[in-house]
Amino acid sequence: MSLRDVLRVDPGARVDLASIDPDGTPGLPRRNKVDKQWGRAQLDVLGLELASLQERLFATAKVAGSQRRVLLVLQAMDCGGKDGTVRKVAGTMNPQGLTVVGFGKPTEDELAHDFLWRIAKALPPAGQIGVFNRSHYEDVLVARVHKLVPRRTWQARYSKINQFEAAQAAAGTTILKVMLHISPEEQRERLLERLADPTRYWKYNPADINERALWDDYQAAYADALSACSTAVAPWYVVPANRKWYRDWAVATLLRDTIADLDLQYPPADFDVATERARLG
Repeated sequence: MSLRDVLRVDPGARVDLASIDPDGTPGLPRRNKVDKQWGRAQLDVLGLELASLQERLFATAKVAGSQRRVLLVLQAMDCGGKDGTVRKVAGTMNPQGLTVVGFGKPTEDELAHDFLWRIAKALPPAGQIGVFNRSHYEDVLVARVHKLVPRRTWQARYSKINQFEAAQAAAGTTILKVMLHISPEEQRERLLERLADPTRYWKYNPADINERALWDDYQAAYADALSACSTAVAPWYVVPANRKWYRDWAVATLLRDTIADLDLQYPPADFDVATERARLG
C-alpha cells in the first residue's frame, strides 16, 4: 500500500482521532532502522524530486498554457507543526513556483464577505504549488468551537466547502489536505520550549492556554470536518505529527506522490532545435 492509502480518510468514513497514535509512524517498516537521521536523509531525496516535479508543473503552464496547479492545505492544533512543515517541505522547492498563504483571524473586510471569499482570492495561479497554513476549515473549527456562528451555519459550510473544492478541482487544481495530528502532551512540551527560549517568545501566545482547555471540542470539530469533507477529488490525510521527522517525510511523500500522479512532462520545443544550434555556430 502507498502512504496515501495508509493515511487517507476514505470518503464517507467516520474519523476517530483517538484511535490514531500521534507518535506513530504508519507506512514505515518496523524492522528497518528509521529515525530522525533517516528522515532527514529521505527529505533531501524527496526535495530533489519535488523540485523536479515543480519545474515541470511550472513549465507546462508557462509554455503550454496548462491550467494545472497544486494546493496543499495544512491544518493542525496550535503547535501542531504547520510552520515547520512549510519550512522543511516547501523550502525544498523554487520560491518562484510557490505560493504560501497563512490565514489568521478574518479582517472586517473579509467578514463582510462569504467565508470562502478570501480563500478564492488566495488560490495559486496556474503552474504554481500553493500552500495554505490554516484555511477555510477554520470556519468549521474555530467558528464552531467558539460559537462564532449558529450551529446551522457551520454545518451548512461542509457542503459549501465540498462544492467549492470540487469546482476548483474541475478547473485544474489538485488538492491535498493534511491534518497534522499531535497529542496534548506534545503540545504542552512545545509550548514549554517556547517559554524556555527568549528567541521564541514571539511565537508564544497566552491565548493558546485558553485553547488547550477546549482540546476535546476541537478534536470533535476536526473529526466531523475530516469525515464530512474528505472526497475523491479533495481527500484528507491524517499525519501523526509528534515526531517531526516523520511529519516532514510523510507530508513530502504525500505531495510527491500526488504531483507525480499528474504525469507531467516537459513541453516540447516550439522551435526547430537543429536550426537554433546552427545559428549558434
